[in-house]
Formats: sequence, structure tokens, C-alpha cells
Amino acid sequence: MEVIVSQAKARISVLAAQMIATLVKRKPRAVIGLATGSTPLGTYRELIRMHKEEGLDFSRVVTFNLDEYVGLPPTHGQSYRHFMDTNLFSQINIRTENTHLPDGMAPDAAQACRAYEDRIRDCGGIDLQLLGIGANGHIAFNEPGSPPGSRTRVETLTEKTRSDNSRFFRSMHEVPRYAITMGIGTIMEAHSIILLASGRQKAEAVAAAVEGPVTAGCPASALQLHASVTAILDRAAAGKLKGAYPSEPQKPIV
Repeated sequence: MEVIVSQAKARISVLAAQMIATLVKRKPRAVIGLATGSTPLGTYRELIRMHKEEGLDFSRVVTFNLDEYVGLPPTHGQSYRHFMDTNLFSQINIRTENTHLPDGMAPDAAQACRAYEDRIRDCGGIDLQLLGIGANGHIAFNEPGSPPGSRTRVETLTEKTRSDNSRFFRSMHEVPRYAITMGIGTIMEAHSIILLASGRQKAEAVAAAVEGPVTAGCPASALQLHASVTAILDRAAAGKLKGAYPSEPQKPIV
């Protein structure tokens, strides 16, 4: 795992966007895995800027999002489809039919999960997966204890995760208890992975993921076993790391 510790939160967004842009220019029909939440917003803003000011072309790009809440329709203000449409898709030239999220309203959730895996496979797999990390070490909605070989499935959200996400809802009562999420096994099949983290509230999880033992107690620690992971952190998120890490990539961004 390559670890980059930047002085500024804004810089981690730019570095991640540069990696994505490099891939898109090299492979116009790239398959990119995307994340939601506050962490990737800066990266999406930079990609939008690159599209509008530099002509970065997303017309052939295919995307798969990590997760979606069960029971929220795509038009709901807190659905991840709404989040992605608002914060990225509507502002670049990507084709709607090339953007994929799990179906949180599917009458047969298990079948919907299998279909999502099949669609990723039919597209040739994910070239580059963007990840955030939860304060309890989850990636996507793979909560502590998730099997390392898990596939796309319905996951019960921990009270910690629901509490962390409650700021986006009017009350804790409205926060969904379930989500469809890519499994750790699915994520680990991506050719390359970017892990983004900012803020001191992520520092313990980052330390466990990057320098701790590989354990189901910290789902993100499985990334240590992947051949091509770049963790891009601000100083606060890197605050509990013991090693010394560069502030810029030490190898070409590809």
C-alpha cells in the first residue's frame, strides 16, 4: 500500500482526481467504482472542473457505486443515486445508462445483488475503485465482522454507522437500518484502489487499516492484501500512524 499524507485536505481531493483523470484519458471506457459521503466531494468537484475547463471526457466511462440504502427511492434527498446525480453525474457528460447503483427498492434484494455482481463482471470488472473509510473501519457498508470474501449483499448497519450518518437526516429514526453494499471480495477485485480519509475522527480507523493486523474487526485492513492501493490522507487522518510517509506520490499516477 502506498500512503500519501498531505498537509491540506484540498490536496487529497486533487490527487485522487488526477489519478481518475489519468485513467480516463488512457482508457476512455474505464470502469470506475465511486463512493458517497463528504470525503469524495472535493474529488468530484475537481473532476467537474477538469471536465468543464480541460475537456475531460466521461462520455464512455462506466461507473458502479459502492452502496445504496434499502428503502429509499432514487428521488429521495438522501438516496445515494440523488447524491451522485447532484454532486457529479449532472455536471459532466457521462451517460445515465452507464451509471450504476444498487437498487435499494428492489422487491427481491438478493436477486438485485446477484444482478449487480453480474453487471460488474459483464463490464470487465472495476479498473479503479474510490473508497472512504468509516470511523469503525468499514469500507462501503461492510461493517466490522464482514467476511473478507463477501459479495454484494444487504448489510445491517451498526448503530455507530447510523449515528454517524444521522446528520444527513432530520432524526435518527429516519436513518435506514439496512443498505445494499459491495462486499469486500468485490472491492478487492478492482484493479486499483484509492482510499481517501480526512479528519481526526478517522485517525484510529486509518491506523488500524494501514499499520494494524489484517482482521475482520477492521474491514479496511483487508486492503493491505491488495496489490495496488493508494491511501491519500490529510494530516489529521494520519495522526495516529507511526511511519513516515511522503506528501506526494513516489511513483507515477496511473
